[in-house]
Amino acid sequence: MTYLAYTSSLLALVVAAQSATAQAKQRQSDQDRPPAASPAPVEAISPAASASRTATSVDEIVVTATRRSERLQDVPLSITAFSQEELTQKGIVSYEGIARETPGVVLDTRSDNNVSITTRGISTNGYQAGLQSTTTVYLDELPLTTIGNSVTLDPNLYDVERVEFLRGPQGTLFGSGSLSGALRILTKSPELDHFDMSALADIGLTPDGGGVRQRYNAMVNVPLVEDTLGVRAVGFFRHEEGYVDNVGLGIKNSNTLKDWGGRVIALWKPSDRLGVRLMALYEDSFPEDASLVTPSLGDRKRYSTIPDHYTSKTQLYNGTLDYDFDFAHLTSSTSYGYQDGLFEVDLSGTFALALPFYLFDHGTWKTFVQETRLVSDPGGTFDWTVGGYYLRRDQFLEGRQTSTPEYLAAHGITGLPADATFNQFGSDTSSYELAGFGELTYHLSDTLSVTGGLRYGKYGATVDTHAGFNSLYFAYALGGISGPLALTPNAASTTEYPSAEKASWKASLTYKPSPDLTAYVTVSTGYRTPVYNARAGSVSTVDPNDLVIPEGAGSDNLTNYEIGLKGRFFDGLLTANLAAYYIDWRNIQVQANRQSDSIQFATNIGGAVSKGLEAEIVLAPARGLSLGLNGSLNDAQVTDLTESEAAISGAVDGARLASPRLQGSFYGTYSYDLPGGATGFSSFQVQHVGSFPNGFPNTPGDPTTPNPLIDDSDAYTNINLQTGVRIGRMRTTFYVENVTNSRAVTYVHPEAFTYSRYSILRPRTFGVRVGFDL
Repeated sequence: MTYLAYTSSLLALVVAAQSATAQAKQRQSDQDRPPAASPAPVEAISPAASASRTATSVDEIVVTATRRSERLQDVPLSITAFSQEELTQKGIVSYEGIARETPGVVLDTRSDNNVSITTRGISTNGYQAGLQSTTTVYLDELPLTTIGNSVTLDPNLYDVERVEFLRGPQGTLFGSGSLSGALRILTKSPELDHFDMSALADIGLTPDGGGVRQRYNAMVNVPLVEDTLGVRAVGFFRHEEGYVDNVGLGIKNSNTLKDWGGRVIALWKPSDRLGVRLMALYEDSFPEDASLVTPSLGDRKRYSTIPDHYTSKTQLYNGTLDYDFDFAHLTSSTSYGYQDGLFEVDLSGTFALALPFYLFDHGTWKTFVQETRLVSDPGGTFDWTVGGYYLRRDQFLEGRQTSTPEYLAAHGITGLPADATFNQFGSDTSSYELAGFGELTYHLSDTLSVTGGLRYGKYGATVDTHAGFNSLYFAYALGGISGPLALTPNAASTTEYPSAEKASWKASLTYKPSPDLTAYVTVSTGYRTPVYNARAGSVSTVDPNDLVIPEGAGSDNLTNYEIGLKGRFFDGLLTANLAAYYIDWRNIQVQANRQSDSIQFATNIGGAVSKGLEAEIVLAPARGLSLGLNGSLNDAQVTDLTESEAAISGAVDGARLASPRLQGSFYGTYSYDLPGGATGFSSFQVQHVGSFPNGFPNTPGDPTTPNPLIDDSDAYTNINLQTGVRIGRMRTTFYVENVTNSRAVTYVHPEAFTYSRYSILRPRTFGVRVGFDL
């Protein structure tokens, strides 16, 4: 499909929709049904968007999940939203806190910047190595996630407008990576009518063998020309001493994090119709070691002979133009992201520490995204959204696998370079996605609406493989062979994968008997783009008769059937959002490993089903008191598998996917007056996550042998407490995290590469947060 075809289709839809909207406005006044919020231009959403709870009722929340500003209660989707106030009060600074507070979501953490998010059970092993993530993370309009085992920035969450977690496939509006959900981090725009400034310092101490955690944040908002031009700048610095000791390196608290950066946003509004927003962001995140441990070594101990690094230096630039026509709101967003990351890992666990084996990868990712959309004004018989999307991502990878000069000398192995590199490789991968999308809602009556959405995309990729070399290092080392190693050159090559086209769609029926009650039924689909194996065609140097790496994995497909109910009751004292879903996942992309040398590759297997229930309930039973409960029940398992698919993946019929059956949190806040005009609050969060397996039960490539790497995470309950006081513009909060000092295993790495494979909760941490708002 050409650019011309997309453009012609979009223009035709715009013209038709404009005509329909104009006619509808003549037939129906805005009072015929409860009005939705006006589409949000580039300035911040009104204070009604706050997810904090008032003293006497539960505040309404405004979200932009449908690309227009709407009350959360009116959107026929499963969405959890967080305001900055709620993030700060609960001490949520990263994906981890968001996952624990969102039903149906788990976070699998190997290290800062090396995480995967699983939504509604749609994950086979929680690692997603070599595969496009099933849940896309957006920072404003730019997707941060690519493949599950790449370095993914965990961005700073200070002074954000809002965080939205959309569950279920979001492919119609958010593209191919949102197979099971989308996490949106929306930054705050400048205020144009007043000067503002804030700061927050957070000092925590982990006395049970951990270190000191320091977090500093500051914001300044300056209206350069009142009501016309303003700038908002945010800076942050984190130095968080770790809690894991690396016995191989002799380093205490080796998983220390150093993270700093900032962003600047400018907003120009020369008229009520036009807004131009520019943003520049930089974040340098450097975890000094991974957080995975080996329980058999002792409490909070890990082993490696080099630090495992997953570092990220990220730049993000965005320009957004908003214009209000008489009938619709136009948004054009242009984003460019540049990420430079290290992926350096001790892989000696592959051979049970029998020989040194290290991976040193350096990668850069350049991502360009252009999205243009037109969203109708609310109030007519029809609401519509139409747009076009283009993404281009260029990934550069240069890697080498090494031994050590000492090991080579001791075993009489010669012929390798001075740095003991036995395998050198690299590639440039250029991929693109071009799509047109649209949604149309027809209000059949004041209470009944039907919505249809379609996204049609075209994608393709070219992989340029760099010249490199390989050797028989493993054969020599494992076989006790000494002597010179020959370097076998790998010639440079170019592979252009044929472009493909794919559609995702959704249909929804919404019933609103009153402004405070919404019921909906939705069917939606999603997919991931194909995965191209960088080492396609390679033959094992350990066992030449082993599997030749295939070309890649094709798209998988997912259909989500969902029924939901959202309501506000008793004059806003109670809100409840309930959803039930059934997901059919076909042609699943999975990560497999060649047995002889553990090289990863992507392929496809049959199908799985995920079904579950989700609930979010918030109650304000008395003045100053609010209580909340969210939870999910999920059953996700393989349901369709051939013998050959079982052999290559290790899966079996009925095998569970990597998701807990039960997950939820119970939380509450009590606000009260103190002498001298001060106010106080006390709050708690009790978070429970059930256990889940880290992969399929059998050994890939050897289905008769149980996989020795399979293990379950722990079922655990984590308790956090906070109490604080606000005096004037100063707010002080004292907190305790992990009150019971649990060492629960939250994730088990599914591969033998690393000797340390278990992630645990951070031990009990005491701290104080001091914030100032001008």
